Amino acid sequence: MVAVAAPRQLPRKTLVFGGIVVAWLVLWMAFRNVGTLPLDASALTPLHRWVNELNDAVGASRNSNPVFLYFFNEIRLVIDEFVTFVQALIAQPSFGRPVPVIGWLGVVAIAGFVSFVVAGWRIALLSIAGFVFLGLQGLWQESMDTLSLTLAAVVISLLFGIPLGIWAGLSDRANRVMQPVLDFMQTMPTFVYLAPLTLFFLIGPASATIATLIYAAPPAIRITAHAIRSVPHNTVEASESLGATKKQTLVKVLLPSARKTIVLGINQTIMAALSMVTIAALIDAPGLGKTVVKALQTLDVGTAFNAGLAIVVLAIVLDRVTTAATERRKLPRWALYSGLGVTGVAVYFSYTYLWAAEFPSDVEIGSSIRKGATAVTEWAQDSLPLITNGFKDFVTFALINPLQALLAESPWFLVALVIVALSFMIGGVRCAIVSAVCLGLLIATGLWQDAMITLASTLVATILVMILGIVVGVWMGRSRRADRFIRPILDAGQVMPAFVYLVPFLALFSASRFTAIIAAVVFAAPVAIKIIADGIRAVSPATVEASTALGSSSWQTIVKVQLPMARGALTLAANQGLIYVLSMVVVGGLVGAGALGYDVVAGFSQSNLYGKGLAAGVAIVVLGVMLDRLTQAAAKRWTN
Repeated sequence: MVAVAAPRQLPRKTLVFGGIVVAWLVLWMAFRNVGTLPLDASALTPLHRWVNELNDAVGASRNSNPVFLYFFNEIRLVIDEFVTFVQALIAQPSFGRPVPVIGWLGVVAIAGFVSFVVAGWRIALLSIAGFVFLGLQGLWQESMDTLSLTLAAVVISLLFGIPLGIWAGLSDRANRVMQPVLDFMQTMPTFVYLAPLTLFFLIGPASATIATLIYAAPPAIRITAHAIRSVPHNTVEASESLGATKKQTLVKVLLPSARKTIVLGINQTIMAALSMVTIAALIDAPGLGKTVVKALQTLDVGTAFNAGLAIVVLAIVLDRVTTAATERRKLPRWALYSGLGVTGVAVYFSYTYLWAAEFPSDVEIGSSIRKGATAVTEWAQDSLPLITNGFKDFVTFALINPLQALLAESPWFLVALVIVALSFMIGGVRCAIVSAVCLGLLIATGLWQDAMITLASTLVATILVMILGIVVGVWMGRSRRADRFIRPILDAGQVMPAFVYLVPFLALFSASRFTAIIAAVVFAAPVAIKIIADGIRAVSPATVEASTALGSSSWQTIVKVQLPMARGALTLAANQGLIYVLSMVVVGGLVGAGALGYDVVAGFSQSNLYGKGLAAGVAIVVLGVMLDRLTQAAAKRWTN
């Protein structure tokens, strides 16, 4: 008698899931373009008009309402004065002088000396070379404006962030209160901070700095709290048993033990601040971001590339200095005093002599960089259209268009019903309620169809991110050599602000939603790849060896052993990829992405669309919250 294996049945939930999708497709064909809640680009809902009226009323009462006179205006004045002071030191003519207090030579010397003290002579040389390169690009003042706003925002962020982080590290109750707030703040795309702040603080450096410090503070708070909580409990008990007070334990035990991790938090705060300062150019923040925005709006790839390169150089220098500062170094006194003396002389020269204050304009390579980038762009557009357009058309017609049609051309109630049903299957009643509330808020913003178009772009980009993340992450996780080669590239990629990613893809694919999607993929891929690579490497080597010993091929080991056992890393990568992608797809509104990204950008540039832009920002937050909760629920269910 021969035993016959019974056919394997699909899980019940998979069948239900498939049934929901099939029913959706059938109903979509029957009710296509019915109840889609469309809204023209120039059209406004009553909510948008009410926000416009509120904006006008706030503007009219800004100098008479006590709330503004004694609160918002005072905050704006203090921060504006602080930013102006920092700019006066290194960026703008001030105190009746035609040049800043510290000219280019002094800034380069200070950067080199600080880098030498905290990071060693190699990083000092990198800092000096990086700052000189900024001047050679012809972007010295723009770079110093960006650095001024970044430093001002970081100082204020750390003044609030580190004490709050220490409090959260010491108090379980404070930690429970802060964590949801920090999660929410880090889920929000960068654009969303800008519109509400302009309502209270006007457009300008003050609003840009406030937006930047709000965006940059969560890493400092979260990482500081983690550092305090990571100190071994035995060490704290030993300190208390020796009679130390709580203050002494904090100052002499907890903070020194957590120093390395806290410096890492400062590094993340600086990187977040630099990224936000460039985006804050949309609300008239001075610096390199403004140059990039103007270049992107006129499709001037050469100028955008030159300014984007300056942002990358500045980011690399700041990142390398703060990363190296995690290691404690002790310099000989002669080296410290010699460096201090040379720096003092350079600062004196930059204050006294014009040649040391203004970077020489006759020595520059920025024009050559711009011309070279423009020439490469023209060559790519003339020589590679078969490849670029072929890839663009394939992704557009195979992925973007079908998903966008399904989401944006289905009746709103059908999409809402499907999403709530899937949320219930993934995360239960609580997840379904969150999705239902978010969907209701999307309808209330009056931007349902734009939200669905943005959601389609986000999902397509996330799918591409996960494909790239799995392929490269598995390779890195299985090969130490690949990891050593690829990881530094990924680290450098995570340093670059979001704007910079738009430039090369604008050159290759011109302005379109596809450009924004591909830029989002490249922006989000590094974090997903690293998470997956670490997850693959965390799989027990003994398990992998057992699979190989049983005759499994490499493909079988990956598919049936390593990926299933790294499912926690996969879901985390999907969650982080979604958040990064959503942020970048909205930034893509500057290069033709349309939908919510365009609505936000238009709200900054056209006063009659301010209310619509603010509503688009709310819609982006709502999408982010819904997607974040769904992916977290999926991760919890899958890992369990």
